Amino acid sequence: MAEINIMSYETVALDDERSALVIIDQTKLPSEVEILHLTEQKDIWEAIYLLKVRGAPAIGVAAAFGVYLAAKQIQAESYADFYTKFKVAKDYLDSSRPTAVNLSWALNRMEQVVLSAQDKTVPALKALLHKECVAIKDEDVWMCRQIGEYGLTVVNDGDGILTHCNAGQLATSKYGTALAPIHLGRERGMNFKVYTDETRPLLQGARLSAFELFADGVDTTVICDNMASQVMKNGWVQAVFVGCDRVAANGDACNKIGTSGVAILAKYYGIPFYVCGPTSTIDMSIEKGEDITIEQRPAEEVTEMWYEKRMAPEGVKVYNPAFDFADHELITGIITEYGIARPPYTQSLKEIFQKKQEAQKK
Repeated sequence: MAEINIMSYETVALDDERSALVIIDQTKLPSEVEILHLTEQKDIWEAIYLLKVRGAPAIGVAAAFGVYLAAKQIQAESYADFYTKFKVAKDYLDSSRPTAVNLSWALNRMEQVVLSAQDKTVPALKALLHKECVAIKDEDVWMCRQIGEYGLTVVNDGDGILTHCNAGQLATSKYGTALAPIHLGRERGMNFKVYTDETRPLLQGARLSAFELFADGVDTTVICDNMASQVMKNGWVQAVFVGCDRVAANGDACNKIGTSGVAILAKYYGIPFYVCGPTSTIDMSIEKGEDITIEQRPAEEVTEMWYEKRMAPEGVKVYNPAFDFADHELITGIITEYGIARPPYTQSLKEIFQKKQEAQKK
């Protein structure tokens, strides 16, 4: 069992009394659990950009809290003045990372609160924004649990599960997306054997997924990314669960770099490959994976990070995309909080959103 049980910490929280966004600095894990209290917008922007807070749902929650804290500080006499200043803060946070759709989704949702309340006073607007950001977090917890419930329907007790990157509690408010079935199953006494790809170059699998799974008492084995094929060939994997940062209308799923390769391997070995994510991560305005903007990260993440000495020649070119996408033809199912979408995704994803609309009417 891990010495520090990371599962007892909140990944993202709001300290309204101190006007602070409270996060775990994930760049320090697993060796150090440092809790940051961020009150300045530049520090919140930097925390998102530098992956101190990461994972599409957690980024969305952090952005919602962040823009609320910005709004809380706005001094304005009129609605127009308030909205102008709010929009500046919203656009600033929205510029921190381009690929994870939850960032803009949460900020747009917060902006819609302001746009829908033009007759309200400035104090009333701030109160509405507080209510909305808290709701976004509460919905995230509910969403993760639902994904866990649906995910448990496609695996059996004792199965081997492979995952890539970290789409667990450290990427959300609770449970996670890809790891939600595992954590929820563990609560119910189920025992899975989980293989976590280390996930180069930032090692989210080795540092984060393994950390939280081990803390939760899950049978966990870390493997290098290039070992996934051998583990599958050995017959140790019955399902693959991965998260997602943006899903296109045709089912192409953008996730941490390396996910595409895992999907191809799973297809070759006949292993079900599931993408787990909330409907807020599905972007029906994007037709296909090729249309998703892929974030390019600094070369130093590949050549220097984690090493005592530089591990590549000075001046050599480095290609460091943060994401790739699994082609929809490789995906067995997309597990959402409103059910599991299956091929053809152009139809099933629309049906998922119809279920969502019907549920919200009740």
